[in-house]
Amino acid sequence: MFNSFGNIFRLTSFGESHGSAIGGVIDGCPPGIWLDREFIRHELSRRRPGQSALTTPRKEADEVRFLSGIYEGKTTGTPIGFLIPNENQHSADYEELKTVYRPSHADYTYQQKYGLRDPRGGGRSSARETAARCVAGAIAKLVLNEYAIRIRAYTSQVGEVRLKGSYRDYDLSLTETNPVRCPHPATASEMEALIREVKAKGDTVGGIVSCVIQGAPAGLGEPVFGKLQAALGHAMLTINAAKGFEYGDGFEAALFRGSEHNDIFINDNGSIRTRTNYSGGIQGGISNGEDIYFRVAFKAVATLLIAQQTLTTAGEATLLKARGRHDPCVLPRAVPIVESMAAITLLDYLLIQKVR
Repeated sequence: MFNSFGNIFRLTSFGESHGSAIGGVIDGCPPGIWLDREFIRHELSRRRPGQSALTTPRKEADEVRFLSGIYEGKTTGTPIGFLIPNENQHSADYEELKTVYRPSHADYTYQQKYGLRDPRGGGRSSARETAARCVAGAIAKLVLNEYAIRIRAYTSQVGEVRLKGSYRDYDLSLTETNPVRCPHPATASEMEALIREVKAKGDTVGGIVSCVIQGAPAGLGEPVFGKLQAALGHAMLTINAAKGFEYGDGFEAALFRGSEHNDIFINDNGSIRTRTNYSGGIQGGISNGEDIYFRVAFKAVATLLIAQQTLTTAGEATLLKARGRHDPCVLPRAVPIVESMAAITLLDYLLIQKVR
């Protein structure tokens, strides 16, 4: 199983949803970075379960314990090891799932790949693993702060309720003012109402997280197999329930002619810029210094609290009605995970560029 992500700045995560802990090892973090524990705690709190009525009621403090790679509050440049204890497992909720394949889950595919599986919360396939990514992402953000690079994600769509326009049309500082993490209060209220509606029915709903990276220098990325957009796409599609990735104008670019869609270069008081940014800050697989923006589509959570037809491990038809504590919509908790994976990827490519 591939448990590591990144080239120079590299996260290896471990642990399962219902094991004693999850954790990770971070390689390649530059030395001398002040490890702001409060900032890391805040980043984890944005992802943790039980933070609002819109998320799973599972209660986890998500307190991270650092084991190595830090001296007198600063990174040493050596591997950073950390643990996050699991404190609120309800493993009995999954007892009946030992012999049932849940629709659209990894139960069948894990069984085929490994010959066995951990039915408790999905084991390694659980979104609980993403807490390790948020630790690495928080540390990556602390390094990127040194370069004045900022990453902000937000919920731009839940079901059919969506924001219109681009990130420039909204005050992204409002993202954290509501539980759905949408920077437009009126649209956020509509999204929240929709999530509550589907939750009351035992159903789930998907949506889109948008993200913008500001301050990234030109020159990050490789021209062929290491394209920056490919790395970001890889990062995003490793997140649970992610089904699609597009950057810049994405699929909308197919509707335009070249004369309408080219980003024209201009001289902005001695700096080379582009008049428009249809490219999403990346051209030829390499950042051009403009804002990098992209969107990640998330499917509706596969665990429903309504009955569904499925099969047992013996191939017999059965009716499954899930129990346990589950998110009716992943979007609010996916926002910090998208930011974390973007931060890990961007720092990795920044370090690759620095060693040339």
